[in-house]
Formats: sequence, structure tokens, C-alpha cells
Amino acid sequence: MRSFSNGLARAAVRFKPSAFAGTFIALMLAAVIVSACGILLETGIRASVPPERYAAAPVVATADQKAHHGSGDSADSVQVPDRARLDASLVTTAARTPGAAAAAPDLTFPLRTADGGLTGHGWGAAAFTGIALAQGSAPRGGEVVLTEAAARAADTGVGGRITVTAPDGDHTFRVSGLARTTGAAPSAGDEGPAAWFTDRRAGALSGHPRDVDAILVRPGPGTTADTLADRLERAFRGAAHAPGVHAGDGRGDVEEPALAEAKETLIALGASFGGVATTVAVFTAAGTVALSVGQRRREFALLRAIGATPRQIRRSIATEALLVAPLAGAVGCLPGIALARWWFGQLKDKGAVPGEVEFALSWLPPSIAVGAVLLTALLAGLAAARRPARIAPGQALGEAAVERLRFGLIRTPLGLAALVGGFVLAGVAASATGEDAANAALGVVMLFMLAVALLGPHIARLCAWLIGMPLRAGSAAAHLASTTTRANAGRLASAITPIVLAMAFSSTLVFLHTSEEHVTAEQSRAGIVADQVLTAPDGLPAGTAGRAASVRGVTAAVGVLRTGVLVPTGSGGSSPLEGVSAQGVSGGGRALAAVQDLDLRTGGLDDLGPGRVAVDANVAEAAGVGVGDRLRLRLPDGTAVRPKVVATYGRGLGLARVTLPRAALTAHVTSSFDSAVLVRDDAGADRAAVAAALGRIGAQVTDRDGYAAGQDEERELNAWANTTMAAVLGGFAAIAAANALVMTVLDRRRELSTLRLIGSTHRQILGMVRWEALLVATAGIGLGTAIALATLTPMTRGLTGEGPYIPPLTYGAFAGTAVMLGLVATGLPARAALRRKRRGP
Repeated sequence: MRSFSNGLARAAVRFKPSAFAGTFIALMLAAVIVSACGILLETGIRASVPPERYAAAPVVATADQKAHHGSGDSADSVQVPDRARLDASLVTTAARTPGAAAAAPDLTFPLRTADGGLTGHGWGAAAFTGIALAQGSAPRGGEVVLTEAAARAADTGVGGRITVTAPDGDHTFRVSGLARTTGAAPSAGDEGPAAWFTDRRAGALSGHPRDVDAILVRPGPGTTADTLADRLERAFRGAAHAPGVHAGDGRGDVEEPALAEAKETLIALGASFGGVATTVAVFTAAGTVALSVGQRRREFALLRAIGATPRQIRRSIATEALLVAPLAGAVGCLPGIALARWWFGQLKDKGAVPGEVEFALSWLPPSIAVGAVLLTALLAGLAAARRPARIAPGQALGEAAVERLRFGLIRTPLGLAALVGGFVLAGVAASATGEDAANAALGVVMLFMLAVALLGPHIARLCAWLIGMPLRAGSAAAHLASTTTRANAGRLASAITPIVLAMAFSSTLVFLHTSEEHVTAEQSRAGIVADQVLTAPDGLPAGTAGRAASVRGVTAAVGVLRTGVLVPTGSGGSSPLEGVSAQGVSGGGRALAAVQDLDLRTGGLDDLGPGRVAVDANVAEAAGVGVGDRLRLRLPDGTAVRPKVVATYGRGLGLARVTLPRAALTAHVTSSFDSAVLVRDDAGADRAAVAAALGRIGAQVTDRDGYAAGQDEERELNAWANTTMAAVLGGFAAIAAANALVMTVLDRRRELSTLRLIGSTHRQILGMVRWEALLVATAGIGLGTAIALATLTPMTRGLTGEGPYIPPLTYGAFAGTAVMLGLVATGLPARAALRRKRRGP
């Protein structure tokens, strides 16, 4: 019996390869998606960078860069928006730890010169970071050591002078020496122009005189780096920001601040998007396998009629899966690897992943991809052949001739449960706000898609009946198309489901971004009421706003420091934290109102000052606070504060979700340069003359429209990410839909030949096929759009406070592509089938 089943499967694959071509393509595409997402996930998990600046520092201590919330099973953490720092007093603690030979603070901060940007450090860390003197001497008070690049740019040398601009203004230093790199840190000088000051002076220039970025420690004779790291952890226990001590490869991870965010990005792509994409790929591939097996029900019926047992039929299908799926999976892994490598390279080029992170490729993701497609083919094939293999031979022959729609005992109840669950969760999402609404909406799209996949034949018959009503009143070809689609709902479902997937997911991903972008752009343009905006590539010192305010013809000038903070998404003490945009403003609330229209909802800006905050209305609602309440807030470095809410406003997306006094942020950010200075002119002032006077301050001057356009560029990465995910998922679903349509038409060659024999013209048959394609495309577009709207509406209302924004041209392109896909994928094989019959005997 086993040899009969195996031989039957081998013969089917060998002598009828065209019957398995569609299955092979579907499984191969599924392997592409699964392997690519798996490789990105593995790269994110294994991502690391080797130590470069810290290569000569055996042990490095840094603050915990995550803000923790909750406790027990609900405990979680989130990356701080900027950089958490350690108390400078811990340097002494480290130096006194048994086994430590030396310890030094490390500070890195941005400065400006007349010739461009400059990176500042404290000289104490020089010996630990591969820096030595090439000329001159170590800096003392009022002195600086420069790299040769910095000295050339400033046209100075040892004994000369250089003026640097810090956030608090200009400072002039005598150049005491020039620095060179040593072999211990080969890339320590690759950061560009740099300067070293005394540790005390570096702390003052950085704006963090009592904090350090890291503590670098060298073990003494007889003490290993790991032993010293353990001792330091015990010595630092109980200190603020939970210091972590690193040795070996862990030093590189703390040296590169962008690594943690890059790991989150890659893991999110591989896990979150990969989970959705894998689910879609598996369901689509399973549907194609089921279609392929269903098309062979006449063959299975004949085998049953000549004595084949149900077990032999099932074993034959399992053997076919073992013959086709592994090869399809292996072939699909090759473009999957290429897709993952391209995606990773694009993330690097756009700055989302540090250049030092390497692409990780092992045997595990491709193996999982091959296993997934093999399991999918096996289970889908056995499920599709369950009834033909079980029923009596005569009944099998009868059902092979005419498709019968049956309510499956397992599939139908599960589909109905998913459908009801989707409606229930849509109601929950509609009543939720903020991230809760967005998270619930993701469940909505998954449940509805699951319902479409499980209830496909029933939904297809309903769509054929509804859309076919106007067709029955049309031409003979249209009437025939309506009749055949209603009679073959299972075949129709196999083509509709991938189109629904493509429309639903592509629309959700793309229109989520367009909705947020539309609201953000509108709020930004309406919210900036300043007449002039001052900017600079490396930021503006704090005194720029005061200098601008002294220009004749200026009513108000406000410095804006842009950063991020963490806010709670619930009213409880253990509520999750989420990152939102924040701005620190100088000059008080009255001056701010002159240059920004925040669209106040409650309270007022006059009371904005120390210990006070104004927040976006959606953020306030999510956090459960109002005017007069205390908002639990984490500043950019993770410091916990509880300022009093004095106002809520409606233009947080376009301006900033949280507004604080500038002084509340300067000590908690790496760079406290103002991002911009917003200027309001006097009524009747000569705007051109005011702009010319402001330009002499040393900043770039633009108007509000130019500033808003510049801000739009910051959201390009998110737009690219959403578009890429939509293209990958939508492209897969589109190819799967075309594959299913081609398989369906080629399986109808006998039917098309019969139509020709009973007198139907070539034109009538092609017209019928075209009407069927339009019916399939219309059903897929309608269902996909409905699912996308059910998902987008609560999601965008929770994130933006408004409904979804769907650009007509973009939606028209999606719908037009679906229609064109259906016409081409059915028209070409139908013409080929009719030509073959015309040439036949």
C-alpha cells in the first residue's frame, strides 16, 4: 500500500507538473516572506557593535538606558528618549573599588565653531579611549586639546586660540596641544573634529556638571576585567539610574546609543510585521494548496472508484507535499535572503541601523521557512482531500462533477467566531483612545482576515449573488459570468481572498501614515504663527532668542528645544509608558502664544513655568489627567517628575505632544541647543528688513511655510517603512491572487471547450471571463476596503483624534491595480486555452 501511494505521488508530480506549478509558486512566495522576516528578526536579536572608543577601557559603567514601569508579571521597560547619565561622584567610588587601578569620567557633547560642528570630551577619558598627545601638553583651565582636523578647520595650532559655542554661549580657549589616536582604538579619531577639555570644564560646557555619560575603569595587576566588573556592580548597588557594568563585547553596545533603537526596529520588523506577514503567507499558501487539491477531486474520485482506500489517497497527498514543498521552500529562501539583505541595507542607508551592525544569516530562518511551507502544504492538502477520500466512490464521482457548498463542522464555526470577534473588538477599539485603540485595531484586521479565509466560499457566494445582480440584466457574457461564479463559490473564494489581503493590509499600512501625515502637516501649518523662524544645522545657543527679541521690529522671540519624553498611557501608578514629542520653550506662555497657536482646549499658558506643563488633549485623556492634576512624566534622560498640568491643547501632533519650560529640559538632554527660534514681527514692520537683521545673528532665516516643509522631512523614514511593508505584503498577496486566478482558468479548459461546442463565440467566452475577473476584483476590493476602514477608523482616531485620510489617487491606484491584475491573470490563460482548443483535432 505504501509503495502504491508513493508511486502514485511521484507519477503525478513527474507526468503532470503543471498541476503543481501553482502550488509550487504559492509555497515559494510564502518561504520568501517567512525567511526574510526571520532573518531580520535574527539580525535584531544578535545585533551588536564592537567597542571602538572604549576599546582601551577594560571596564565601562553606564546608566540603565531604560525606564521601568509596573511590577511582577506586568513589569516592562521602554528606551529613554535621550541618554541616562550617572552621578559624577560614582567616579570616586569606582576608583576606590578593590582591584581598580584607575577610573575616569567620560563625557561626549556637541559644540559649534565658526567652521562647523565640534565634538567635546573630558581629557580624563583620553587615555581610556585611545587618545594621546601628538604635540603640546594636556589641557588646564582655559585650555583645549584639538584633533588635527579641528585645528586645520579653525586655522590654529598649539599656542593659538579657538572660540567654541556651547548652549550657554561663546567661550574662547588657548590650544595647549594636538591629539593623535593610538593603536588601542583605531577608529577613535573617525568622529571628525573633536576637542578635549579638563573634566570640570567639560562638565560645565556639556550642561551636566554633576553627571557623566560613563565611567571608564582599568583593573590593577592580578585583577581581571570580569572580576572588577562584579565588584563594581556591588559597589554601585542602590545608586540612581541602576548603573550597569560592562566588559568585553558589551562595551560596544553601550558605546553606540542608537544600537538599542536599531535592535527594536529590526525585532519589530521581524516579529510584529513578520508575524502578520507570515500569517498572511501561510493562509494564502494553504488556500492555493487547497485549490490545487480540490481541482483534482475528479482524479481522486476515479482512484476511489478503482479501489484506492482513503488512507492511500491521504498518503499520496502527503507524499506530494513532501516532494514539492521542500524544493519550493528552498528556492524561496534565496530571494528571501536577498529581500532581507536589501531591507537591512536600506535601514542602514537611512540611519535607522548603525553602520557597524552586521547582517546576520544562519541556517535557522531558512530551515524554519522550509518547515513552515512543508507543514502548510501537508495540512492544507490533507484537509482539502478529507472529504473526497472519505466518501463512497460513486458519491465522490458525483461531487467531482458539480461543486457543492457545505458548512464545515470545524471551519465554519471558527470563521463565525472570528467574524463576531472582529465586530466586538472593533467596538472596543472605537471606544478606546490613544495606543489602546491602535493596538485593538490591529486585532480587528487579523480577526476579519481570519474570518475571510475560513468563510471564503460562503462569502464568495454572497458576493457573487450581490454583485451578480446587475450582471444578470446585462449581456449574455455578463449573465453567464454571474451564473458560473455563483455555482463555483469555492473556486471564487481562492481568488478573492488574496485580493482582500492585499487591499486590507496595504490600505491599512499606507493610509495610517497618510492620515497621521495629513493631520501633522495641517496642525504644523496652522500652529506656527511666527513670521520668521531661525534655525542652524547644529542648533542655536540659548541666548539666540534674547538677541532676536532685541532686533527692531520684533514683538516676541521664543527658543524651542525639541526632544522627547515618556508619558503614561493610563491613570494607574504602574501604567505603561510611551514616548511622545516634547518641546522646551523660553520666554513663558504669553510669548509662546504669540508664535504658536496650540489650539487650547482647557486651561491657559500664562501659568506655564517651573513645575508646570501643557499637554496634548489626547495624551491627557490617555494618562487620565486634566488641568490641575499632576502628570507622571519621564524626562529625556529618564528622570521622573510630576509637573502640574496647566493647559491641554489640540495640535500636539503638528507641534509637540508635551510643552515644558526650556529650563526643565536643558539638564536632561545631550544637546541643549535650541532647535529653532520662532519670531513674531511687530504689526506694520518691514518683514524683509527684520529678516535681514535676524540673519546677522548667525542663523538661517525662513518663514513659517519653509519651516513647516523642513519639519515634514523628519517623517520620511516612517513613510518609507510603511510603504515598504505595504509593498512587500501587498506584492506577495497580489502575486498569490494572480497565481490563483491563473490556476482557476487553466482548470476550466474543459468547461471553456464545452461552451465553444454548444455555440458560444470566442468573444462571448472571453467576455464572460472578463466579467468574472471584474466580479472577483470588485468583491476583493470591497471586502478589503471594509476591513481597512474598520481598522483605520479607531486607530487614527486614537492616534490623531480624527478619522482616516485616504488620498483618492492612491486608493484609485490600489483599486485599479487589483482590477488590472484580475483582467490580465484571467484573460491571458483564457486566450491561451481557447487557442489550444482551436488548434486541436
